[in-house]
Amino acid sequence: MNPYENSIRVYQDSLAVEYLPAVKSLAYRIKSRLPLSVDFDDLVAVATEELIKVSRRYDPKQNDNFWGYAKMRVEGAMLDYLRSLDIVSRGNRKIIKDIEKKINIYYQKYQIEPTDEYLAEVLELPLNKIQKARIAGDIYNVMPIEEQLEVFDNIDKKIEEEELIEIIKKELSKMDKREQMVIQLYYFEELSLKEISEILDISESRISQIHKAVVRKIRENLNG
Repeated sequence: MNPYENSIRVYQDSLAVEYLPAVKSLAYRIKSRLPLSVDFDDLVAVATEELIKVSRRYDPKQNDNFWGYAKMRVEGAMLDYLRSLDIVSRGNRKIIKDIEKKINIYYQKYQIEPTDEYLAEVLELPLNKIQKARIAGDIYNVMPIEEQLEVFDNIDKKIEEEELIEIIKKELSKMDKREQMVIQLYYFEELSLKEISEILDISESRISQIHKAVVRKIRENLNG
């Protein structure tokens, strides 16, 4: 390696070191939306590996904002890792949707979410199946909303981004300002349920219900 190549490598490695705290912060923000079964250190390891790869490919002459260049790729690597867990099997998809329906009915009546034991009883399924399906559903809640629609619904047309945005706006317009703020903070500011709960003084279970209600309405709209 000649001196010029060596200086480039040193610069690239220094970038990886400099932005490692930002990577850990991004991993923490994603982890805060995930169930306990997903290991934080695994997310950090995947993210760090991608950061190093990105830093080795980075050319400041083409893009003078390294983190702007790297962030999307690092986050994408973590989402790819979550997808690789194969969390949503065909069988789980139906169970997850059935669970969501029962939770919504129960919440409307009692203003709290039912226990896993209750869901197992009313759906006549083993408790461990309910627990695994709920974990899978919680993991997929961090995915882009269009991916959630593709995974859980047989939508027979490609969703254009502009169309999806219009549908989201339409559904949000039917909600009160606090509910709109929940979706804004969750999808666009990417805050955790706990952070939103502290800002708006709403329970985490209520925030979860608002989020799921919006996704459900979008599904109904697309399935027409």
